[in-house]
Amino acid sequence: MKNYLLWPAVTVLLCAKVGAQQEQDSTKTLQLDEVVVSDSRFELKRENSGKTVITISQKELKQNQGRSVAEIINTKSGIEINGIRSYAGQNLSTFVRGGNNRQVLVIIDGIQVSDPSGTSAEYDLRLLNAAQIESIEILKGAASTLYGNSAATAVINITTKKAKKEGLALDVISSFGTNQTEDDQNYNISDISNTVNLTAKHGNLSVLASGGHQFTDGLSAAIGTESDEVSRIDGNLKVGYQFSERFELNASAFYNKLNSDFDNGFPIEDADFYFTSEQSRFGLSSKYEYENGSINVNTAFNQITRSFESSFPATYDSQSYVLDVFNKYTFSENIYTIVGVNYIDNKTLFSEEYNSNTIDPYLNAVYVGEQGINVNAGVRLNNHSEYGSNFIYNINPSYRISINEGYLKFMGSYATSYIAPNLSQLYGPFGANPELDPEEDTTLEGGIEFKVSDAFTINAVYFNRTEDDRIVFETIDPVTFESLYRNAAEIAHFDGLEVGLNSELAKGLSFDANYTYTNSKEELALRVTKSKINATIGYAIKEKTYVGLSYQYVSDRTDIDFATFSNVTLDSFSLANLQLRHQFCSNLTAFFAVDNLLNEEYTEVVSFTTKGRNVRLGFKLSL
Repeated sequence: MKNYLLWPAVTVLLCAKVGAQQEQDSTKTLQLDEVVVSDSRFELKRENSGKTVITISQKELKQNQGRSVAEIINTKSGIEINGIRSYAGQNLSTFVRGGNNRQVLVIIDGIQVSDPSGTSAEYDLRLLNAAQIESIEILKGAASTLYGNSAATAVINITTKKAKKEGLALDVISSFGTNQTEDDQNYNISDISNTVNLTAKHGNLSVLASGGHQFTDGLSAAIGTESDEVSRIDGNLKVGYQFSERFELNASAFYNKLNSDFDNGFPIEDADFYFTSEQSRFGLSSKYEYENGSINVNTAFNQITRSFESSFPATYDSQSYVLDVFNKYTFSENIYTIVGVNYIDNKTLFSEEYNSNTIDPYLNAVYVGEQGINVNAGVRLNNHSEYGSNFIYNINPSYRISINEGYLKFMGSYATSYIAPNLSQLYGPFGANPELDPEEDTTLEGGIEFKVSDAFTINAVYFNRTEDDRIVFETIDPVTFESLYRNAAEIAHFDGLEVGLNSELAKGLSFDANYTYTNSKEELALRVTKSKINATIGYAIKEKTYVGLSYQYVSDRTDIDFATFSNVTLDSFSLANLQLRHQFCSNLTAFFAVDNLLNEEYTEVVSFTTKGRNVRLGFKLSL
């Protein structure tokens, strides 16, 4: 048999055994009200939330198979992730409302994750495997009362997959793609990704085991001819047991390793540099339910090792321990309360070992009124081992008017957050300052959301954000380049507008779009864009085939040219992407993607390589 007959033959064999069952199982789908969790930690209807929480569902993740988590998040309003359009090992910078990485908190399965040894102490989004994620919620604005340190501009709340169905199930997701620049369209296979998810459920016991690997080649980090390889491996194991109707316990273990070549940054040139980042995380969560409430305990231990082989070799070892204990209680189905204590201990080895810890008691309450008035309010007392204590709070009222099957909602918010100086800033090898105070952010928001049934939703939010005691890195001696972290005396101001639209134009035809405008009284930071537009039109054909065409516009922004140490303005650019997905049967799905469809030439980071048109083909096999 010829090789070209193999694919159709396998497809027929896989689909034949389930064809009759699919016909029998075809039932009318019930449309459920959308719920959001991140702004209250309770599953509340979206109409009762005073925030415009962004939800990336499993359906949307499937429609974007082959793309990274950072690429998918980057299509949402108010967010720009710089670095995703460059070579695969490029450092990522997440800009939200004029802020940067250290003001964005990432939570995975209820646990705050970060790297205490990093200069921004952020979680590295490059480590995430989209095929292992169930859903993502993004909460923008100050949210430290619920989530603590770094939750100043956004919280990215990630839920990983777990076993759901009784019995054994196996998913295999593989893809192959190009990795090329705009002027080198050779279409060689340079990006290979494979993930295996195995789940088992029997009675009260559930198990998930997952492993993935991605290898990318073909691009140089700096503009040049030498190819810089990048590889990532990841694995996780989750075991859950429901001891009774009231008590459940879940244990998890995660392992991630990222290896990447990189080039010299000063002067910018090809180089045989190399770095490795390795993380291991072990978590335990439990929930005991009682009448009208539950007691929850989430705890995790995280160990990170990073090493750099370059002209300035360095190795960093860090550990963090997180414990979050909280009680959730509902009064009369109208008042939802959460009382808890969050403890975090960070430890890093520089020239010697340093550590810091925080102990934060917090309280949050949500009132859902029958007449449309809702209030979300909370307080937190941050107690840091190095700088002492500070008090933060939030008040988030909203008012909903029911209109037929939809609603009109008015929202407002005033909240404070804090960003604690991390161990690198306090004791690290570059510019350490043990006298640093925490940065305190204040955010004022006002917005409106209008929903017409499930076919049309539009929202708009104005924000005004200030940064007090902003932590900055400055050169204090231009001759020796001696530098120092310090708290800025001036208050930084940011304001802007975020608009989002979700609509169903016809059966199966959807159109989603968003616009973000960000401004500063002083000056936006390097690479922060002032205006950004995302738009996607998708068509689902009989729920088996999906065709999506997306557009992204990024306005001009400022970057620094390290050859001259002068600021330069990067031109605006527009990108178009195509996504195709077809489900042959319940066992087999194939997908095809084209990024930078028009092969536009642009610059993301000065003197560093940017991707041109690239294609990717893959499949998901379920057994």
